[in-house]
Amino acid sequence: MKKLLLVFAMMPFLFTSCVGKKKLADLESQLTQLQASSSSALSKSKADLSDCQSLTASLQGELKKRDTDLEAKNGQLKALQEQLDYFKKTNTNLLDRLSDLSVINKSGAESIRKSLDALNEQGKYIKDLNSSIQRKDSMNLSLVMNLKRSLADVNDEDVTVEVKKGVVYISISDNLMFASGSAVVNAKAVAVLAKVAKVLNDHKELDVLVEGHTDTVPISTDCIQDNWDLSAKRATSVVRVLQTKFDVDPERLTAGGRGEYEPASANKTSKGRKQNRRTEIIVTPKLDQFFSLMAPQAK
Repeated sequence: MKKLLLVFAMMPFLFTSCVGKKKLADLESQLTQLQASSSSALSKSKADLSDCQSLTASLQGELKKRDTDLEAKNGQLKALQEQLDYFKKTNTNLLDRLSDLSVINKSGAESIRKSLDALNEQGKYIKDLNSSIQRKDSMNLSLVMNLKRSLADVNDEDVTVEVKKGVVYISISDNLMFASGSAVVNAKAVAVLAKVAKVLNDHKELDVLVEGHTDTVPISTDCIQDNWDLSAKRATSVVRVLQTKFDVDPERLTAGGRGEYEPASANKTSKGRKQNRRTEIIVTPKLDQFFSLMAPQAK
């Protein structure tokens, strides 16, 4: 009887001990889950930071290159200005001497003054042209930075963005864009074109030329006659996607096929041929804006 009473007396303590162990196990399980979640979040944050640092380094390099080009152009402008000042001073002194000695007549002096005025206009044109070049370079740099930021998650082997011949080139490999021998843009490439189109629509003052390029391997099918035909059809397909899916103004778009005749690399190796199979989106100033740069020279 005493033993039975002892058992009943200890039951509350035994029950409390069991409940405490279960609660402790639950807390340990929650702690383990929180630690795993924190570790995953930390790994993702480190990866994002690394991507951001890589993009920042690339943009800083591009900016440094632009600064170097700008310094060189400013140096050229300064040299031209010094030369212009020298000519003006020399011509003015000569005109004063001739006038004092009455060697030339009034019409001769007027002719020299007109020459000086033309020289002044030429100096103003040089300044205006240099200013236009600087504005265009700044615009190109801004466009490149926006495109690289938008395409940061795309493999560099598939898409490159650079400034060549004073305009912005976006080169997309055919490995990303098309199946072999096909001119149909695949779904993965459409996602890339969506990012490019967003930037293009933010710069409506620029025209867009799409060029298709092939390697030297001949092609002839029921649908494709040769490499000229394939490159032109691929360029047209890209233009059509930009217009119909992403609302790029068709009046800004031009499609052209270059075939195998503007290679990016030698066609002697498979690697070179792979580099040559590409689509280039070239962003250029509108023709009327380009010719307006030359307008001051006609005065």
